[in-house]
Amino acid sequence: MSEPTIKPQAEQPRVEPEIIPPGAAYDPARNRGFFHESFSERIYVTKIGPLGMIGLVLTIGVVFAVILVLLLGAFLLWIPIVGLLVAAGLVAGVLRPYLRRRG
Repeated sequence: MSEPTIKPQAEQPRVEPEIIPPGAAYDPARNRGFFHESFSERIYVTKIGPLGMIGLVLTIGVVFAVILVLLLGAFLLWIPIVGLLVAAGLVAGVLRPYLRRRG
C-alpha cells in the first residue's frame, strides 16, 4: 500500500496587498515600507501602431546591419594575415632544403 502524501501548508503572505479602487486618490505617504516613493514609477503599456512597428523593424534591421558589418570587417581583416602566414609557411618549406645544406 502506498503511503499518503503530505501536502505542505501554503506560506501566508507577509504583507496584505493594498487594493486601490478606481478613482480613489493614491497617497504615497501611506506607503512606509521598503520602497521609497522615488523608486516607484508608472509603466504604460500600449499596442504598437503601424508607424511604431515600422520604426521597430527599421531599428532591428539597422542593429543587425551594424553587427554584420563589424563581423565581416573582422573576417576581412584576418584574410590578409592568414594569407601572409600561409605564404611564409610555403616560403619556409621551399627554402628548408637550401638552409639544411648550409648548416
